[in-house]
Amino acid sequence: MVGLADIAPEGILLAGAGRAILLQIALPGVGYGVARHSDFASRPMSRLNATLSYIYALSNGSPDDVRRMRKAVNRAHAPVANPPRGSASPRRPGAGQAGAQLTDATVAPDADAERNHGTSGDPRYDARDPELQLWVAATLYDTAITVYERVFGPLAPDEAERVYREYAVLGTALQMPAELWPADRAAFRAYWDGMLPRLSADPPIRAVARELLKAEKAALPIRVVMPLARFATIGLLPPSVRTLFGFRWTPAQQHRLDRLFRVVAPVYRRLPRALRHLPQRRYLATLARRYP
Repeated sequence: MVGLADIAPEGILLAGAGRAILLQIALPGVGYGVARHSDFASRPMSRLNATLSYIYALSNGSPDDVRRMRKAVNRAHAPVANPPRGSASPRRPGAGQAGAQLTDATVAPDADAERNHGTSGDPRYDARDPELQLWVAATLYDTAITVYERVFGPLAPDEAERVYREYAVLGTALQMPAELWPADRAAFRAYWDGMLPRLSADPPIRAVARELLKAEKAALPIRVVMPLARFATIGLLPPSVRTLFGFRWTPAQQHRLDRLFRVVAPVYRRLPRALRHLPQRRYLATLARRYP
């Protein structure tokens, strides 16, 4: 039976990497954390490399690999908060805008505004917020399944539920409690459909997206494939998110994307498993050196 350890290593999932990142940053609590604490212009691949290392460690790595990546991610997340952790400004748990609602209706308007905006005028965010980690894990799951099923066909219902449950580890390995992950795929779809209208892409977030999709300072091989990566990224996004980022997408482009998958899928399926999983093996082979 197919599980996370079978799906996550498939190299074809890299076709959805840009989609996952744009979905993540379209949630203000994630997007502003990235915009204010990352440098996509000079290090366009850093978030992707860290994310892949994390996924491969949790899906196919050793206990030492998992320990290294949890430590590395928690260390990277430590300064990512607005206002900074420990400041006098109060913060409601789950204030990352990923679906939590204010329950204390007696809060005065000024206090309510203070809760929703950090010290710089940016939205409040905290990379250790379980709600934000839920959204990031959700984008990784949804993107992986979207691409995987385009290439290999739909999973059987029991396999699909198993894979869904196993993907929760991408959140629970950090600060997300297990009960926050929707109970089953139907609950996940309701969560997902409820989240899409809450996404936005104001100028700082669009700037991050432009830097990601230009990748002007990336290595030459990355720059060579970026036109195709941009095409796949835009085409795989939900239509409403495409609109948020101002991407134009026509029926002719959709036809080309569908045709591309029809051509690539049978070729990819015939490749040796060792070749399909090569990126994962290389990431895991160097993980101890990169994350001591």
